[in-house]
Amino acid sequence: MQRLPSFGFRILFISLFCFSISLFASACSSIDQPPTTVLPGTSLPEPEKTLIDPAPPFESRTATPAFTNQDNVPPQYKLIAELNYPLHQVTVQETITYPNHSKDTLREIILMVEPNRYEGTFQLQDIFVNGDKLANPPTLQSNQMHVALDQPLQPQQTLTLSISYQLDLPKPNPSPTTRPVPFGWTERQTNLVDWYPFIPPYIEGKGWLAHQPGYFGEHLAYQTANFDVTIINSGKEILRAPKTVLDRGETQPGQLTIAASAPAEQNDNDKEIHYVLPKARTFVWSVSHTYVIQTEKVGDILVLGYAFPIHAQAGEAALKATAQSLELFQKLFGPYPHPTLSVVEADFLDGMEYDGLYFLSNGFYNLYQGNPTEYLISIAAHETSHQWWFGLVGNDQAEEPWLDESFATYSEKLFYEHIYPEAQTWWWTYRIDFFNPSGYLNNSIYSYTNTPSPYEAYRNAVYLNGAKFLEDLRKTIGDEAFFNFLKSYVQNYQYKIVTTKDFFTLLRENTQVNLDNLILQYFDPTKVK
Repeated sequence: MQRLPSFGFRILFISLFCFSISLFASACSSIDQPPTTVLPGTSLPEPEKTLIDPAPPFESRTATPAFTNQDNVPPQYKLIAELNYPLHQVTVQETITYPNHSKDTLREIILMVEPNRYEGTFQLQDIFVNGDKLANPPTLQSNQMHVALDQPLQPQQTLTLSISYQLDLPKPNPSPTTRPVPFGWTERQTNLVDWYPFIPPYIEGKGWLAHQPGYFGEHLAYQTANFDVTIINSGKEILRAPKTVLDRGETQPGQLTIAASAPAEQNDNDKEIHYVLPKARTFVWSVSHTYVIQTEKVGDILVLGYAFPIHAQAGEAALKATAQSLELFQKLFGPYPHPTLSVVEADFLDGMEYDGLYFLSNGFYNLYQGNPTEYLISIAAHETSHQWWFGLVGNDQAEEPWLDESFATYSEKLFYEHIYPEAQTWWWTYRIDFFNPSGYLNNSIYSYTNTPSPYEAYRNAVYLNGAKFLEDLRKTIGDEAFFNFLKSYVQNYQYKIVTTKDFFTLLRENTQVNLDNLILQYFDPTKVK
């Protein structure tokens, strides 16, 4: 995730300098400027809605889950969502088919229910397990629902959860003292992210990889799954979803345009759209009555841009940078796994990644001046790379956030190195060195509450110092070994949850160079095994 602009702006933009620095410096971190100190258990007020308090740090987890989805059938999510766009409501029928691929007997299933973090948003109507009512109703607190099973789920058995619920979507208001919220509605769009209950990865012998939110950073871990999603419009508007490179142009009166993680299979009645997304960690969608659609092809992949009409030119630039990044990163990291990739202008001050789709803050679009040395371009590369460093190779984003954010930040450098080599000095100077980054990489998002500026300490370590580590690693082992390692890393850990231990195990298989001094420079030695 991330945030804004070129330092070559004229006097007109000088007043925005401080704002843009804070926005740009934290791609995918979910916050602009936190209060000076935020301790676990502190209330985090938010206009109109209340964000659940952060929990104390969870125990560090080092084992790779037994369920990797590469060799086994993954969970299946079937969702039928009926949208009432004017009333900001979605009614959902959800069916989860969950196979227990661990050797443990499961007596309880945990569901992550992110909408429940917002007061009055998630209304559970019914839940069934294998078609039967539960003897004991589930308990729902914060972002987790605990479902005690009447019959334990044995190894290699499968259960079916059927859940019906209504979402009364929140309208988060931007504030300098609260984190941006991707989920909900504004006057220009409605964003459905982490909108359905889902089962987190299960760590054999340890339990569920389930975290409470922190004040910044991402806290969720996702198991790869198959998605079958139907969106039905209950209003008068016609649903519009592009399917080819020719589906460009503005949303017309009486239409709603949907951007989603997968290509649309539109039905004949223009009120219902069906999507299928195999082997992905998330399915998200965004709907608006204002989007301008822009398209481009990268090989067989359809790249889609969704921008607000006032930012059509910046939208074309974001689309181009996304397409350039997609083409480059396939060469450097390996094939992109989906038929489409969408970049959506967001009415919140973040960039945020999901499978097959990412959001890019309207702040980047506002300040775009037509140069490659701008954060609209840099963060487009950052978020595109998350299709590998989040989507394909998953990680525990709460406990080991460096495993996706350091990689995504360094991917920006690779983008400039190959696409705009003359801009590399700008990138190092204003993206990295300007902030004097420091700090160990192997800390959780909960580890920074005792620092004078918690968010800056997190950003400087995980994003910026992480990029410096990867650059120093590359210099230490050489380009050939480094890029061979990146491809091997994706190939070996795709569809899995990777750990720091996994990272170094595979790295040492790809080089004979002694890395002890480098590791001690960037990683807390008390946590290195």
